[in-house]
Amino acid sequence: MSRTIPTRRWWLPAALAAAVCGSLLGVTPGQEGAHAAAPAAADAPEGFASTEGGTTGGAAGETVTVTTFEELDRYATASEPYVIRVAAAIEADPFGHEIRVASDKTIVGVGTEGEIVGGGFFLNEVSNVIIRNLTIRDTRMSDDDPGDDGYDYDGIQMDGADHVWIDHNRIERMNDGLIDSREDTTNLTVSWNILSEGNKSFGIGWTDNVTARITIHHNWVRDTNSRNPSIDNVGMAHLYNNHLQDTGSGNWSRGSSNTVIENSYFENVEDPYYKDADASLVESGSIVVDSDGRQETGGTAFDPGAHYSYTLDPAGDVPALLQAGAGPQAGIGT
Repeated sequence: MSRTIPTRRWWLPAALAAAVCGSLLGVTPGQEGAHAAAPAAADAPEGFASTEGGTTGGAAGETVTVTTFEELDRYATASEPYVIRVAAAIEADPFGHEIRVASDKTIVGVGTEGEIVGGGFFLNEVSNVIIRNLTIRDTRMSDDDPGDDGYDYDGIQMDGADHVWIDHNRIERMNDGLIDSREDTTNLTVSWNILSEGNKSFGIGWTDNVTARITIHHNWVRDTNSRNPSIDNVGMAHLYNNHLQDTGSGNWSRGSSNTVIENSYFENVEDPYYKDADASLVESGSIVVDSDGRQETGGTAFDPGAHYSYTLDPAGDVPALLQAGAGPQAGIGT
């Protein structure tokens, strides 16, 4: 497939109007007070999760609605496919527990009602999983900072998973990683999420292989320290239209990774994008403001458009678009 020519989406005038109004009021896009029309959420992933048969989650199975941790755990770990609608703020029991999600599952918040409080999800060598429209929050431990070594409480951890779509979630204040993609997890798309208030935002790797294929687009990463993301030994990593704001590091291509960054927005970021000696990093179209440190490219990566179609938004529009459309949305899961 060839890449879709970058175009402005139908709702973009509202985003631009909001950005202009914000500037007149002394508000920078991405700050409180800048508003735009929320973009319509897609029904299927864009990126590597769309390839090789796509990612459909539990679409082949029954749809159930859950309001308790026991119900969520029962359906998420079942062998049958399910679409699981989360219609309440559910507290993990025990605290810090990561539900072991089985293959062929969709777990989706009902509007803005679905929350996982004090816990998360673990995808261990499973395939065809969708996690959408949830708030996953609050496993931070006061006696384990900043190393996060004593309590391995992640928002979403994946080990050896295949065909996963993580979309329109808010993940914040977790004691370990907000997202961890480990041990050759592949055909992964992470899109339209808010990752915030964490020490370790999004780590990728834990392998000597260089086979994983990952797409990371339209995510708002803010007020985090490290791994934003850290991309270690990934065969193809495609990052576009992301907004990094007030982070302690940027996009790091590590090991032998092949990374392509397009039309992202880096705001008050230490080392916006950089690479190891053996890694490749190709960047184009991004905007860097109020940031210090490394902006490094080098090597030859790959052409994402040879693998799937996608649409690029102009980098200058990204903060307003993500403020309007990232994280849980009222129209999803209803």
